[in-house]
Amino acid sequence: MKRTPFADWPCSIARSVDLLGDWWTPLVLREAFYGTRRFDGIQRNLRIGRNILTQRLKRLVEEGMMERVPYQERPQRYEYVLTEKGRDFFPVLAAMMHWGDKWLSPDGPPINLLHHDHGTHAEVVCAECREPLELRDVSATLGPGFPERLRSRPDVAGRFPDDSSANGR
Repeated sequence: MKRTPFADWPCSIARSVDLLGDWWTPLVLREAFYGTRRFDGIQRNLRIGRNILTQRLKRLVEEGMMERVPYQERPQRYEYVLTEKGRDFFPVLAAMMHWGDKWLSPDGPPINLLHHDHGTHAEVVCAECREPLELRDVSATLGPGFPERLRSRPDVAGRFPDDSSANGR
């Protein structure tokens, strides 16, 4: 079955899912966050097929989330290093981890995160006022990247007000 591509949808969630939405890619990134950089180490830790891991790493490199860096000349071997774009995905995985700890781990968190010398978990806060983002307090408006040709469609106009003051236009 061919999957629907979301890369061109006017939605950052859809675009993110297009890149990161299979079950292996976030786990490959998790391994990188835990410090595993080499193909064999990632494969061993995930117990993933070489062909699948090769595809995921290739895509992450193409998308600029990881960089292939040689660590041995003969034979040529590479390790996979997170780029700034890749490191910026860490809060997303930390938030998924916190949600999974709360709702899917009845015996407690399988892994603890430490921030300097204390335990922590992810918390999504408002970039302006620093209060936690709660669904009941947040609304969505069209942003400057939403295609002009789609703004007047009834399904769009009915769901998202075009509030230029909220999105910097």
